[in-house]
Amino acid sequence: MKKWTTVESTPTPDGKTISLHEHDGSYTIRVNGVELMSTRQHASEERLAELACAHVRAIPRARVLIGGLGFGFTLKAALAAVAADATVVVAEILAAVIDWNRNPAYPFASDALADPRVIVRQQDVVEAIGATRAAYDAIALDVDNGPNALSADDNFRLYDYTGLQLAHAALRPRGCLALWSAAPDPIFERLMAGAGFTVTVERCRSHGQTGRWHTIFLGRVK
Repeated sequence: MKKWTTVESTPTPDGKTISLHEHDGSYTIRVNGVELMSTRQHASEERLAELACAHVRAIPRARVLIGGLGFGFTLKAALAAVAADATVVVAEILAAVIDWNRNPAYPFASDALADPRVIVRQQDVVEAIGATRAAYDAIALDVDNGPNALSADDNFRLYDYTGLQLAHAALRPRGCLALWSAAPDPIFERLMAGAGFTVTVERCRSHGQTGRWHTIFLGRVK
């Protein structure tokens, strides 16, 4: 049986190891050996963008912020959902993840990153959100495992009350904040509502009609 091969690995800013692995044409990204994402299961990442951008196509010169590049599935779904005059900003803190996606030798997102609508910033998405006011029509966060962060301890700042308030302030009226999560979290739903969002939750499969159930939190600005 063919084994997983470690293709590349690099330390994260907080001392963990993020690595890229390949097996028979499929890839995973792992943090300290724990799988974070896979090219085999990405339906929920695409659904995240679809829900975040459902209202965006009709908005002239819409702006969308994506936090976390991953394998580019959320980005590609966002590009399919927005108009030709939109701008999609991707904030990814890890240079290695950007490099892996830009490398055309890997079947990830090199074409999507070359789209003229895309701006890539090697930046903590918390900083990208905090630096703006009423700048985005949608924010889609596919960062870590959701409210229970795995790859970087600082990611918890995205999901606390202050982080949610910053996201609310960064959105334009009727904007949408969409957050991917590996699991339901009723306490987090209430926290989102307390930060001023109208909250709905959708569960979806990771691979079409099969695979693990994932959760998408949707917070809408009035």
